[in-house]
Parts: sequence; C-alpha cells; structure tokens
Amino acid sequence: MEYGQHSFAARQIMGGVSMSFGKMNTLIDIITAAPVKDAEGFVTTGDIVLASVRAYKEDKHGSERWVNMAAFSEATALFRFRKVPGFEVETTHIIACDTERYRIISVEDVRGRGMYVECLCERVEGSVK
Repeated sequence: MEYGQHSFAARQIMGGVSMSFGKMNTLIDIITAAPVKDAEGFVTTGDIVLASVRAYKEDKHGSERWVNMAAFSEATALFRFRKVPGFEVETTHIIACDTERYRIISVEDVRGRGMYVECLCERVEGSVK
C-alpha cells in the first residue's frame, strides 16, 4: 500500500477483512494421521505435524456471512492463514488449535492470488489427544 492510500483498498483484498498479523493471533498445527511404529515394533496411528502457522480463527455465529455459507452448514469454524510455499492443504488434513481439533471440509485460495488460504472446518468431538 502506497503512502496516502486509504486502507479500504487493502480490506477489499480479503473480502472486507484486513489480515494483519494482529488478527492472525491463533497458532495452529496442520496435521495428518499416519502409521507410526513404536519401540516394540507395533504399528499405531500417530500424528505428523505438516505445518505450524499463525491463523485468523472465526467461530460460527449468526452473522450474514455464515448465513450465506449454507452449503457448509456443518462447518463450525473458519481459519484463514498465509499460504505455506511448497505445501498444499487438503481436506484429508486436520487442524489442531489449542486443545481442539477440526476436520477440514473446504480449502480455498482467497481471491485466487496464492497469498492466503481459507479453510472451513468442523470441530471433531470426542477425540482423544
């Protein structure tokens, strides 16, 4: 943004939401479940952290934006974060945030610019970890 340019132009990039590091204050881990062999040689399912990033998290509420996303009615949270170079987020991955886990339902490149990724997620209930 050039000197003297209004910040409104920057907000249009993210659909009305300014993505500064101040808003991306939630640390998340993008993980996948993979078979892991323990010391005795038994194979169990373990978590492998693929990336740790700061993200903007928005829980589901009754705003107009969430009403318009009726196709994703099972989504309970939205995560927006900077794209990690050389890494593609997939719907098979899981987002771990604080003590909760979220299954990724939808992954979208925000505005098709390759700068930010937006994930609609469903909270996983009853996971033991």
